[in-house]
Amino acid sequence: MIYTPKEDSYLLAKEVKRYAKDNSVLDLGTGSGIQALAAKFAGAKSVIASDINMKAVNQAKKQFKRYKIRAIHSNLFEKIKGTFDLIVFNPPYLPEDKREDKDSALSTTGGKKGDEVIIYFLKQAALHLNNNGTILLLTSSLTPETRINNLMKRLKLKSKVIAIQKLFFEQLFVLEIKKHKFKTHN
Repeated sequence: MIYTPKEDSYLLAKEVKRYAKDNSVLDLGTGSGIQALAAKFAGAKSVIASDINMKAVNQAKKQFKRYKIRAIHSNLFEKIKGTFDLIVFNPPYLPEDKREDKDSALSTTGGKKGDEVIIYFLKQAALHLNNNGTILLLTSSLTPETRINNLMKRLKLKSKVIAIQKLFFEQLFVLEIKKHKFKTHN
């Protein structure tokens, strides 16, 4: 199953359009390709899209060919080389629901608690982010945030909420995450 764009995808794409111009962009978990296309149409200088789902990668390769967007099969940063000005990720962020089928859960479930995929992502993301780069990360009010926030502090990443959308059962958030810069005194 390839994740079909929903409210979360559209909320994130709106922010991607604001940030992508003249930047090198990595779209992790591309799914339908909505974020990669939003970046390209907003004037990104380069876009790479990746997904753990080979079906999504194959569809993306066909869809992106004319836009010069490279699509690769990768589990998060496993096969990603280099650094980027903008890293975009609409992760699976919901806590595990044992009633959900495995194919669907690959797109929606972020682990037992819902934060595990995001934690794994953040541990690697800073290594692939240019010095003045930005991460755009979508989260939910259903995603536990304590461990995520603690990890960002340890990794010296700072975040702020730049977009919110209220749904009847949750709130969606787009976080802007940057490397924390310390001022030096001479």
